[in-house]
Amino acid sequence: MANVSLDLMTFVEQQILPRYAAFDQAHNMEHVTRVIRRSLTLAQQLGADIDMVYVTAAYHDLGLEGPRAIHHLTSGKILAADARLKKWFSPMQIKLMKEAVEDHRASASKAPRSIYGKIVAEADRDLNPDMVIQRTIQFGMDHYPEYDKEEHWKRFIEHLDNKYSSHGYIRLWIPGSQNEQYLKQLRDLIASPEQLRQRFDQQFETYRLK
Repeated sequence: MANVSLDLMTFVEQQILPRYAAFDQAHNMEHVTRVIRRSLTLAQQLGADIDMVYVTAAYHDLGLEGPRAIHHLTSGKILAADARLKKWFSPMQIKLMKEAVEDHRASASKAPRSIYGKIVAEADRDLNPDMVIQRTIQFGMDHYPEYDKEEHWKRFIEHLDNKYSSHGYIRLWIPGSQNEQYLKQLRDLIASPEQLRQRFDQQFETYRLK
């Protein structure tokens, strides 16, 4: 996988990634695998340390084992406290990775402190409109199973407006990325409520039947 050290990859795949199986559908193994893959692509483009980027991406959401609101901070603590990483990294590298994990949160108003934070933050934002719609519906179904379809729709449009619209809180930190194009498409969709409702209905029925 993009020249990641083999023994490091074995450790992460056996000891770290399985922990994502306990999380909701929007933050499961499939999600972390996508974030890792996109992070490694960006690392190669930007000349960042491949092993550091790999670990940062692998640990970025482990804090979901605790309160979601502070999961980015908890994830950083988990990484920094994992003494096994000393086999591969210096204390300064571990500090950089901890900060990068802390800085990945989409609602952060300040730019990440290093290229590693920018990479994982960018990789964590899969703004393909279909993927955003899918993950938002999945999250709602996992966390609000008592909602009926119209309540899910209300939560869905409020979330998209608060996060992805032209006045939303999401920020991108790597200019010219694919996500810039996706965000424009997503904002155009948000501005077309009838089309957005049609896409919601299609995805909602798909996941309700699973």
